[in-house]
Amino acid sequence: MQTQLIDLQRLTASLRELGMEAWAESLPEDLERLFAQRRHGDVPRWQAVLDELPEIADGEVDLGQCVAVTSSLPEKERDALKALLLRLSPWRKGPFHLHGVDIETEWRSDWKWERVKPHISPLAKRSVLDIGCGSGYHAWRMAGEGASLVVGVDPSLLFLMQFNAVRHFIGNDWPVHLLPIGIEQLPSRGLGFDTLFSMGILYHRRSPIEHLLDLKNLLRPGGELVLETLVIEGGENSVLVPESRYAKMRNVWFIPSTEMLMIWLRRAGFRDVRLVDLNRTFIEEQHSTEWMQFESLPDFLDPRDSLKTVEGYPAPLRATLIATL
Repeated sequence: MQTQLIDLQRLTASLRELGMEAWAESLPEDLERLFAQRRHGDVPRWQAVLDELPEIADGEVDLGQCVAVTSSLPEKERDALKALLLRLSPWRKGPFHLHGVDIETEWRSDWKWERVKPHISPLAKRSVLDIGCGSGYHAWRMAGEGASLVVGVDPSLLFLMQFNAVRHFIGNDWPVHLLPIGIEQLPSRGLGFDTLFSMGILYHRRSPIEHLLDLKNLLRPGGELVLETLVIEGGENSVLVPESRYAKMRNVWFIPSTEMLMIWLRRAGFRDVRLVDLNRTFIEEQHSTEWMQFESLPDFLDPRDSLKTVEGYPAPLRATLIATL
């Protein structure tokens, strides 16, 4: 795989403009080393899909109400495009609408975005970092809100391929970039984003306080953190530590109450901590589709009691909190 999957020239230029020169200088070499070290047997197959994507003129882009590129593509060509994009399955977060092909992802990420958007500071002219961005659905929506730069990070190479498939049709004029790295590969100093999103990540971290401190180091003074994570009902001393799996996931470590989470944020140095959304996840929002045919939320819940996971823990309840550095 080559770094042409990332528009490094534009990205590093934007980073320099924002005063992140050190990262702009080190990033190209870091990515070359990462690509040289990582191997995935499906990469040639995924790359073949990108190479076969058709050039379609006169598409109308909409990132304000959805992530869509519309055109009057003939049915035969639309069916061929769908067959190509299905080869990049599973598609987890979306949906995307590309020239009449509706990519019905596992998650209705647009629902989460509509819950979060009213509460965040306007993104116009702000630099944004999206930790655990998946294939970039929310990153595109952030650009649609006028962000001057959106950098999404997620280590999955498939997500990078899916992002590039979408970018192929949306075009390169939008300031959106996806890097196939985790938060561990980000510089611990020298960054200063205006807004930082960490959605669906905290409960996967073995040390949640360390994660919050890492997030703090990525923001400028006065910057805004948007944190979305699993929570449980309870008071300020309540936290669930699954003995083994939670909703069939092995890598779930800490699920706090909202009150406990607010304490963690304040202890990490954030201020103006506030809960803006509390939402129980139902199967209408997360389920298997033609584009993601593996197990999903209906398989993770107790078939006799949808308010419990198959392990007997409380079913997924998600909170969004906003805090300022």
